[in-house]
Amino acid sequence: MTIESDKILFRQAKLEDKAALLALEQAVVDAERPYNSQIKPDAHYYDLDDLLQSENASVQVAEYKNDIIATGYVQIRPSKQSLTHVNHGYLGFMFVSPAFRGQELNKKIMQHLMSWAESKDVYDFYLDVYNDNQAAINAYQKLGFEPSLLEMKVNTKNNSR
Repeated sequence: MTIESDKILFRQAKLEDKAALLALEQAVVDAERPYNSQIKPDAHYYDLDDLLQSENASVQVAEYKNDIIATGYVQIRPSKQSLTHVNHGYLGFMFVSPAFRGQELNKKIMQHLMSWAESKDVYDFYLDVYNDNQAAINAYQKLGFEPSLLEMKVNTKNNSR
């Protein structure tokens, strides 16, 4: 497929986009399942109604020929009391359809999201990424992100100690 990159539109998501966003959410779940075998078969990650209607969140999409091909959100959240910033932007739902990868769509969406949060005086951003998802880690590092806190897990039912 030949992609005309000048025909890719970046915009704020709307409630009318919810069906397409739900489909992309399942694509995110499927992409992450190899990194976590305990993700439920019918998992849902996001409260899309809240994200799409909240004054403290922005959902961005990239659209090509009337199809949503990439997405992401930023949500302004209270920070831990021990940190110097009162609020931070939490980034999530970062996904680019496979046919459109390698065109910096994720980078452009993140820039839109971070600019939106900065307009609300939020300059600190966090996101979660699976430790083994090196492609995603590399993409985030190109945007200036660096590892901060490593979450560790164990399942004591299936783990002999």
